[in-house]
Amino acid sequence: MEELTLTTPALLFSAISLIMLAYTNRFLAYASVIRNLHDIYLEKKDDSLLRQIKNIKLRLNLTRWMQIFGITSLLFCVLTMFLIYINFNTIAVYIFGGALILLIISLSLLIKEIQISAQALQHHIADIEEHLEQK
Repeated sequence: MEELTLTTPALLFSAISLIMLAYTNRFLAYASVIRNLHDIYLEKKDDSLLRQIKNIKLRLNLTRWMQIFGITSLLFCVLTMFLIYINFNTIAVYIFGGALILLIISLSLLIKEIQISAQALQHHIADIEEHLEQK
């Protein structure tokens, strides 16, 4: 096995930063949708809006956990670099492995969130197709 150097965990910085930016954009989009659905629900009290809000709430929670695991992965990368710097290379290897596992969990949650999002959009498409068939 090759020795872990400072550049190895540093390579993940840009990737994790871009992922976190995408996660934050998702979070902000959900917040906007929730505010809009809230206003519409106060006017109409429609049960279908409650289902949409429940779906968005699940996706928002997944996004929060994606962010938590992603940020923790980044923190582990920084800790790895510090451990390499002070010549605790064996511990650094394990911490970096932990960082990779946390990043894998974060990305796995992203896959789950995308599946839920796609299902929600499929329901909307089905509703549109049903209305088109009725006309």
